[in-house]
Amino acid sequence: MKHQTSSDWIARSLRSVWHPCTQMQHHEEVPLIAVSHAKGPWLYDHEGRRYLDAISSWWVNLFGHANPRINAALKDQLDKLEHAMLAGFTHEPVVELSEQLAALTGHALGHAFYASDGASAVEIAMKMSFHAWRNAGFPNKQEFVCLQGSYHGETIGALSVTDVPLFKDAYGPLLRASHVVASPDTRHALEGESSQDVARRALKDVERLFEERGDRIAAMIVEPLVQCATGMAMHDPLYLELLRELCDRHHVHLIADEIAVGCGRTGTFFACEQAAIWPDFLCLSKGISGGYLPLSLVLTTDAIYQSFYSEDITRGFLHSHSYTGNALACRAALATLQIFRDDDVLNRNRELATRLTIALAPLAEHERAHHFRQRGMIFAFDAIEPDAARAASFARRFFTTAVDNELLLRPIGRTVYVMPPYVLGEEEIDLLGARVKSVFESVMAA
Repeated sequence: MKHQTSSDWIARSLRSVWHPCTQMQHHEEVPLIAVSHAKGPWLYDHEGRRYLDAISSWWVNLFGHANPRINAALKDQLDKLEHAMLAGFTHEPVVELSEQLAALTGHALGHAFYASDGASAVEIAMKMSFHAWRNAGFPNKQEFVCLQGSYHGETIGALSVTDVPLFKDAYGPLLRASHVVASPDTRHALEGESSQDVARRALKDVERLFEERGDRIAAMIVEPLVQCATGMAMHDPLYLELLRELCDRHHVHLIADEIAVGCGRTGTFFACEQAAIWPDFLCLSKGISGGYLPLSLVLTTDAIYQSFYSEDITRGFLHSHSYTGNALACRAALATLQIFRDDDVLNRNRELATRLTIALAPLAEHERAHHFRQRGMIFAFDAIEPDAARAASFARRFFTTAVDNELLLRPIGRTVYVMPPYVLGEEEIDLLGARVKSVFESVMAA
């Protein structure tokens, strides 16, 4: 059989695959990268060129590609059970995973409900919130609140609580309107304001809305600590602490979308831990399976679970997915949690974050960059580009230049961010810091 080159696979892909989040015509100028294999933090094409996966393949990979421990767990599970329907049946991986996740919340949350992707988890949480209020005798509580610039997925319900025009506007006629409140993004600080001042100011917007519409609002959804898709907008944990109090006072559910920020990305396993609060619903996906298999879930309180528990089938939560609680995906997640325990990952990541901050320090002081920020294993800064046309093409130019320099980086607008897997060595950290700076200067000077 003839050896297939990268060019062969790219041509075949363009003829048959519709790629996500992509204007396909752009690939007439920006070629695809055909990945042959991967190991640790590196992706390799068919000619052996390598690319440091500095964004964890869209934030999913935690412990490197082809991780031997996750591989071994999946190979073992393959010989036992690949999948069985979860309606009327159960199996060891889904039970053990649910138990371990509940324990990680100190059993404040439990009864995990499973799906396959982050947007589906958001849909589940929204439906559960509305239905729980209806079961409790408050059918008018059917409105939702999100933050300015928020992103929670691209299914119809999740898109309704997303505030990114590029993703949302084309589908406006299909969407249910939601309330959008001020973001606590610390970049919005006025002169002399601290991050906590910004949080308090943003909360006043929420309080006004709750006082006016609280009897009709089912839930408010937030990405705790970091709004990722809007440009890694970071906020103080105080915002979550005070928001929890507001939600309790006005009888509004709090949905924490930890799809991107959970699993240690912000420095604690759950981002909400840094505010010492628990939401009514917590959504997980992406890193929970180590980046191996599609898996998402919603954890909720016993009180909400009990509001559905009844002889009346219409009071039950009848949402379903064919692959709910897939045994292979759950086993990958169990292997991921085992690595967290065995390797003391959260403490190790604090050391790794310090080392990365030092490596990226020249960008924090760069005259063409501002708002350098870091939370756990997430790093970001914004390019200063006053020319509108150049600003519009910045992300694409940066991506292609980064690829030429062995880096996978995909800026969000003018925001350059680094969210690597937790397995970088010292040489890779130094390489990443030096080459991000080199790529940035090359793009800004072009």
